[in-house]
Amino acid sequence: MSDTLEQLPTGPAAIPAPPPAKHGWLNFVIDFAPLLIFFAVYKLSSGGTGAFAATTAAIKGTVAFMIAIVAAMIISKWKLGKISPMLWLSSILVIGFGALTVYFHDESFIVMKPTIIYGAFAALLLGGYFAGKPMLKYLLQSALDGITERGWMLLSRNWGLFFLALGVANHIMYVLIQRGQFSFDTWLTIKVWGITALSFLFTLTQLPVMIKNGLALPEEAATDKD
Repeated sequence: MSDTLEQLPTGPAAIPAPPPAKHGWLNFVIDFAPLLIFFAVYKLSSGGTGAFAATTAAIKGTVAFMIAIVAAMIISKWKLGKISPMLWLSSILVIGFGALTVYFHDESFIVMKPTIIYGAFAALLLGGYFAGKPMLKYLLQSALDGITERGWMLLSRNWGLFFLALGVANHIMYVLIQRGQFSFDTWLTIKVWGITALSFLFTLTQLPVMIKNGLALPEEAATDKD
């Protein structure tokens, strides 16, 4: 009887939980939507006349930007279960500099913000690179399966230099705006469309680095499972 009891089945084996879905499109929307909302509200509000028309439109866009970035954080926590370090930093600066823009009625604060964000990321990534730590890996908390430590180091260096270049370019535009040689409208168009397109193209240039350093492609991942 005891032998029989020992051989009784204990039930089906537990089925492993599927890996968490990777919402690449949602990450893109969370990152890009607040900026697009800022651009849309600014454009829709900039048809007024008078010396303060552009500033008023910038302030309306900034308020919308602040609300949108908070919404992005909530959605990120709800749908992805986390708020990335990059989104935290961006949100803190958007809200901080946005508040200064609204309080002082001066859009130059919102122009200054990207320089600080790019500079912070450049310092973090390049500082980590020279210290032998792949900081991009921790910032992305990541979505890129199989990349080796060497690959993360190279990506950290390359993105650090890219952010440094963006920071310098944004600062030059800020200085030109202060001198009255460049318009806020032109800066915003470059920020929303030019920088976004440039970032996408730069990401494509990093694919060979990722592939050479262990990035698991979808076909390879499927083959490994078989």
